[in-house]
Amino acid sequence: MLIIAQTSFGQDDLFGLIDATDSSENRLSDDLLPERMLFTQKILWGEKGLMRKTGISPLSREQRVKELKWRKSMLTAHQAIGYITLAGMITQGVIGGKLYNGNYDLKATHEALGNFVTASYFTGAALSLFSPPPLISARKEGISGARAHKWLATVHLSAMIATQYYKNRDKSLHRAAAYTAVGAFATATLVLRLD
Repeated sequence: MLIIAQTSFGQDDLFGLIDATDSSENRLSDDLLPERMLFTQKILWGEKGLMRKTGISPLSREQRVKELKWRKSMLTAHQAIGYITLAGMITQGVIGGKLYNGNYDLKATHEALGNFVTASYFTGAALSLFSPPPLISARKEGISGARAHKWLATVHLSAMIATQYYKNRDKSLHRAAAYTAVGAFATATLVLRLD
């Protein structure tokens, strides 16, 4: 139920924007792209981005409507993969704890699950980072769930990189980085409910 609620949360706003722009011809024709975009979005989807220069996705009203639908699909997949990743992280923590307590029979399982969690984590991150930009970039004052989610993403991304770096170098730093990644990642999934 949590996954279904989270997946549908915020998606109505996206189609509301599409519908609003359909009825407001001037808005979309004047401003096809938001003023602010992530650098990864700008590289791909910006006015002079790779998708525009190659002709794969020319900048037009019709194409932007398609891109917003792609964005919705990509962010929905990002959320679903995020829940799978979180479940894997928690399982990984339980198995890792048993390893630290001397149960070395689980070492191969821990490594295999670690590879799966790493792959799912970076797949989910890529879906978010490389999705087409929204129609507008609304800027709220103060702390919002979306803003906290982005801040926490910086923390858990750094912790995931550190977890991978230290896995064969320093067990205590590996463990600390892994717990930081799980804590920040779990919190990032919860703070979106603040909006």
